[in-house]
Amino acid sequence: MIAIHKTSDGALLEIELTGEVSSTDYTNTLVPAIEAALQEHDQVRMLVIVGPKFKGYDLGAAWEDTKLGLSHWRGFDRIAVVTDKAWAKTGARLAAPLMPCPVQVFEMSQLDEARLWLRESLGAIHVVDLGGPCVQVSLLGKVDPKEYEEAEASLDSLLSQKEGFRLLIDLREFDGWQGLSALAAHFRLARNHIGMLDRAAIVGDKAWQHMAQRVARHILGTRTQYFPSEEYEEAKTWLASG
Repeated sequence: MIAIHKTSDGALLEIELTGEVSSTDYTNTLVPAIEAALQEHDQVRMLVIVGPKFKGYDLGAAWEDTKLGLSHWRGFDRIAVVTDKAWAKTGARLAAPLMPCPVQVFEMSQLDEARLWLRESLGAIHVVDLGGPCVQVSLLGKVDPKEYEEAEASLDSLLSQKEGFRLLIDLREFDGWQGLSALAAHFRLARNHIGMLDRAAIVGDKAWQHMAQRVARHILGTRTQYFPSEEYEEAKTWLASG
């Protein structure tokens, strides 16, 4: 059975799974609730509670679950799965990297934390004017697609007032992307501005960040440089020099 618990925010759905879930539960309960929420909101966030009495899906429900995900692929903004069942945790964690939105797994004792996670902002992108042609873009926490939309608007507004474009990418407090759609938004932002870029410095500590700079170097030539976190001031000096 699927039970929908209403919240004060129509964009947030709380879903509780008990017993054996059938295709009828999807057709009569879950799908109408999601589609009703999407009529009023561009995206919805879901709290899925897999309680101790949940036994699993029948074959029809498994197929309905697949169809639901495909038909509303872009409609999910964030999903929290709350359960103590080991197999449900494993399934959710395996599926998470393939989802277009952030997915987080919580214990039943962490139900309130799951609700908080669904409501809070997970990350941020700050665009800072460093003077002259130099701009700093700082990625903080785990960034979602909406942050990129706001960052691009801020960046474009700032660049319209400048002659030239030199970029410092600050990754010192960056924890990654929230889902595939956030990663895609990152590449769109880069693609839309790479032709304007004169020089770029990347500041961070993780090996993959250094690797990203090496990849960018093939595109921008010698105009990129990687700096470890303790050389943040040196990165700004290099960016402004020459």
